[in-house]
Amino acid sequence: MSTANETPSLYDKIVRITHVYLGPAADRFIVRQVQNHLHKEPEDVSEEDLMELIDWIRAAVPFLTEDSEIDEEYTEQLAKLTRKPSNGRS
Repeated sequence: MSTANETPSLYDKIVRITHVYLGPAADRFIVRQVQNHLHKEPEDVSEEDLMELIDWIRAAVPFLTEDSEIDEEYTEQLAKLTRKPSNGRS
């Protein structure tokens, strides 16, 4: 069980974003994508895996919705997980 002060894992962040777009099916969808395409357990997904995972998600989402804007928005949100946070300097 994670505590309130514990940073969520990358997997948890992916599922949270996915939940916005796929609702309660998010966890099951991501588990399938990671296990079937990355051949690892979801908890072991790393930042290095993220772009490949996004490619697989980009291929799968059109089967779930015909709204290409949703697909683009969803995968863009996932891609943001690979970007380092800004430190406020220009």
